Amino acid sequence: MDYHDGQRALQDGAGSRLLADRLAERSRVALSDEDRAFIEAREMFFLATADASGHPTCSYKGGPPGFVRVIDARTLAWEDRDGNGMFLSLGNMMVNPSVGLLFVDWEAPRRLRVQGRASLQGAEVRVAVEAVFPNCPRYIHRMAVVERSVYVADDPPEPAWKSAEWAAGVVPPRSRR
Repeated sequence: MDYHDGQRALQDGAGSRLLADRLAERSRVALSDEDRAFIEAREMFFLATADASGHPTCSYKGGPPGFVRVIDARTLAWEDRDGNGMFLSLGNMMVNPSVGLLFVDWEAPRRLRVQGRASLQGAEVRVAVEAVFPNCPRYIHRMAVVERSVYVADDPPEPAWKSAEWAAGVVPPRSRR
């Protein structure tokens, strides 16, 4: 992991350059077996993307445990699911493949960051892993899944908003891409 001038200036101001360097030494470019188990047990993650101009967006991705698969030590994949039709994240990936993923265990607590380069292969998103690093869990609130979304199913119902008056005539036919 290489730090840029802005990060270094803040590290120097806080006296944390040596700590930052030590943490960078702990980052890696491949997923371990422990990372695989952690990721594949998650029911959600946060995905950060940016467009060609650098304007960011962050989205929540959810599914059943295992919906994110570790293909190998350098590759993650998940199936993109029907959304709101804006394609903010996927569209960003097409012009700027750099992505950040944050996996959180709300019960343990634990979190893991993955950075990489995304590509679209049909309905599947694949991420070539470039950096993996643990992240301090101390501010993670303890939470538990109360109920899974009815939309996390093989044949989910159509969301009510797609039948709203404002959406009449503009919602495309249901597809799994």
